[in-house]
Amino acid sequence: MDGAQPPQLAQTHRGGATTAAGLDNGGDGGGIPSFSEFSFADLKAATNNFSSDNIVSESGEKAPNLVYKGRLQNRRWIAVKKFTKMAWPHPKQFAEEAWGVGKLRHNRLANLIGYCCDGDERLLVAEFMPNDTLAKHLFHWENQTIEWAMRLRVGYYIAEALDYCSTEGLPLYHDLNAYRVLFDEDGDPRLSCFGLMKNSRDGKSYSTNLAYTPPEYLRNGRVTPESVTYSFGTVLLDLLSGKHIPPSHALDMIRGKNIIQLMDSHLEGKFSTEEATVVVELASQCLQYEPRERPNTKDLVATLAPLQTKSEASVIKFLNFLPLLEFVASCIMLGIKKQEEAPSTPQKPLSSLGEACSRLDLTAIHQILVMAHYRDDEGTNELSFQEWTQQIKDMLDARKRGDQAFREKDFKTAIDYAALRDAMQAQCVYPDWPTAFYMQSVALAKLNMNTDAADMMNEAAQLEEKRQRGGKGS
Repeated sequence: MDGAQPPQLAQTHRGGATTAAGLDNGGDGGGIPSFSEFSFADLKAATNNFSSDNIVSESGEKAPNLVYKGRLQNRRWIAVKKFTKMAWPHPKQFAEEAWGVGKLRHNRLANLIGYCCDGDERLLVAEFMPNDTLAKHLFHWENQTIEWAMRLRVGYYIAEALDYCSTEGLPLYHDLNAYRVLFDEDGDPRLSCFGLMKNSRDGKSYSTNLAYTPPEYLRNGRVTPESVTYSFGTVLLDLLSGKHIPPSHALDMIRGKNIIQLMDSHLEGKFSTEEATVVVELASQCLQYEPRERPNTKDLVATLAPLQTKSEASVIKFLNFLPLLEFVASCIMLGIKKQEEAPSTPQKPLSSLGEACSRLDLTAIHQILVMAHYRDDEGTNELSFQEWTQQIKDMLDARKRGDQAFREKDFKTAIDYAALRDAMQAQCVYPDWPTAFYMQSVALAKLNMNTDAADMMNEAAQLEEKRQRGGKGS
């Protein structure tokens, strides 16, 4: 750290947080909140008295420093790392370290938003990432393994996170591994900010098996930027193999040109050999015995960036999503659904179609559209919803048949996006047609994008009200 004293703190506000001026990046209005000092009482309440049910540490209650899931009074979900007693005996030193990390703000990090120094208690508070760790998705997956394009995205995003931290004067990351890579509500990979601080003032920087520890750390016990690059190389091996392979074993395979043997068999050959070769070579460079021979963080980003762009383009072409998405959302590639708060109640009275859409009653929607002959009174019969409504009807049972290759990729949520795209195209052709907005609302709700669905529903209701008053509309 730079050794700077933490900013002078005002008295704790009601609600338990003392906020640093100049660090506000959006507050609680959907952005990252200011870095704050929390009271122990508020964190105790947020975690239900640090209940064992709230523990999200990978090692559960056996972890040396437990991480809890919690929820503040303002409804924000948080992750709270609770250090063992006297891990950091001097509160001033702990506060300085926390403030140094808390100044960072980046969408590739699970950002640190606060800390607590209350008596002997030492806690860190970070953004909560609801979709598990890279280790869970790589080593303990249930429904689907991580697609190759998503693995490239993970490597690239974490490289960007490390480069940002290095640029901001915090190049040291302690114990980088697959458990430190988290997935946010959108399924995007983030690097945990907790690794930017040691587990204790004088504690070890690596808790993993010695086989995965940088060789220079075994010699002198010091973490250097080059040590972080070595650990990043082990994460690349995890992404390639789907297993936690000791670097020495992996390097033997690389030297023996056994790249295919190194690759995760669960990918079933669905990866680019050219791209895999680049990643294998980068991992090999990161794992060099001599620290000076390893690439720096900018080299990592520069090597992985072209693969990310190329991989995204191939997936977009495969899914035929180009009219709708600039790139395939991580939640689709990860096989999860984005969770949002429940939608608000529409502010305007709804027609029979609007009521059916609000209930997601697909059968009723289909019947109403059939009765309306898929057109309005203003002559919009040129736009047929027959194909789209058939897709909606099919989703009631099995989400719509698709081509075999599409199903093999197992992008379940992508099918819903196809319906959403059609509704968006309808809106572009007839921007004052409520039906198009209702159809978007249904498709968005099926994707669990409830806030956007509610906005579409209200827009449709307003257009219907305009029509009733004699204006142009559906």
